[in-house]
Amino acid sequence: MKPVIGLAVGRGTGTELAAVFQRVLGELARLHSVGIDIARSPRTYHSYASLKAEGGVEQIRALTLDDADHYEAFCRAQAERGTRAVFRTAINAQSLYLVRQRLEAVKVDVIATGDTSLLLVRDEAQGFYTGENRHTPGAVTRTTAFSREVTEKVVSYALRRARREWPDGGIDQVVMAYKFHLLDGALDAWVREISTRLGVAIQLAQPDTVNRNLITHGARGRTVIIAGNEWADIMHVVLLDRFGSERQENRCTENVHLHPGVRGLVEYQTVHGSADDLEGLDIVNPVATVRAAAVIVQRHAGCAGAVDRVERALARVAAAGIRTPDLGGRHTTTAVVDALLDGLERPGGEGAVGQSAPLAVGP
Repeated sequence: MKPVIGLAVGRGTGTELAAVFQRVLGELARLHSVGIDIARSPRTYHSYASLKAEGGVEQIRALTLDDADHYEAFCRAQAERGTRAVFRTAINAQSLYLVRQRLEAVKVDVIATGDTSLLLVRDEAQGFYTGENRHTPGAVTRTTAFSREVTEKVVSYALRRARREWPDGGIDQVVMAYKFHLLDGALDAWVREISTRLGVAIQLAQPDTVNRNLITHGARGRTVIIAGNEWADIMHVVLLDRFGSERQENRCTENVHLHPGVRGLVEYQTVHGSADDLEGLDIVNPVATVRAAAVIVQRHAGCAGAVDRVERALARVAAAGIRTPDLGGRHTTTAVVDALLDGLERPGGEGAVGQSAPLAVGP
C-alpha cells in the first residue's frame, strides 16, 4: 500500500512551493522505487495579505474562521485515513493558531552546533497566540487560556522527544520559557507538580531570564527548551542563527499534534512565511521546502538516506553559486531546483539522476 502524504497550500508563494515539494518528493520516491500518493486539500488557504485584500474586519474574521474550520477538518480526515505526514505552506497565522489550539500542537526543532544540542519544543496549544477575539467599538478583546492538562501534555511530549533524539538518556537541563508571572502562580504550581511526578528537574523562567542565560552561558550540552509562543516565535530565528548557523529561509520544522483525535499526525512546514511580495516571480527560496520533502520521504515513506543525499546536493548547488536573490544570488527558484535534482546521487552513490517522475495527486 502506498504511503499517503497530505498537502495544504496557502496563498502568496504557496502554489510555487507546493510544485517544488511535489517535484522533489517525486524524484526521491523514484530513486528509491517507492510509490507515494498526495492528498491535497481542495482549498487554497489565505495569507494575511490576501485576507486584507478581501475587505474589512468582518470579512477577515469570517474568512479566518472558514479557513481554520476547513484545515482542521482536513487534518482530522487525514489522521482518520492513516496519513502520518502533511506538508503545509504558510497560511494566515490567526487561522493556523486556531487549528493548533484545537489539535493541541507543538512545534519541534533540533538546533545543534559543536558539542551542544538544543531541542526547542514550542507550545502552540495554549497561551497568548491562541484564543478568540471580541470586537467592540474601538477595541479588540482577546481571550486566551492556559491549562494544567495541556501543560502536562506538552512537557511529557518534550521529554519523550528528548529521549528519542538522545537515546542514551543524557539531558543536561530542561528549561521552560513562559510569562508565568502573569498567571497568579498557577503555571508555577503546575510545573512543580509535573516536575515532581515525572522525576525531572524543570527550570521555569521568564523569557528575559532565559535570554540572559543563553547569552552568558550558551546552550549547555543537551538542553530542552519548552517555550510559550510569545517568546519562541521571536527567538526561533535567533536561536537558529546563534546556535545552528542557519537562516529561517532555509529551514523546515515540524508540528506534532497531541490531541487524541489526530495523534500521530505530523505537519511539516517552512520556517519562513508566505512571501506574498514574491508571488509569481519564481525567486522564492526553495531550500526549506526541499528539505521538508527529504525529511518526509525518509521518515514516512521508507527512503533511507534521503536527507543526507539532499544535503549533499544542496551543498554542491551552493558551492556552485546557484542561489536565489535572498541569499545573494541571481537564480530563479526553478534553476535552483533543476540544479539540485541534476546533482542528486542515486542510492548507493552511483552518479546523478535523470528526470523527475510525477506523483499521483488525489483530492
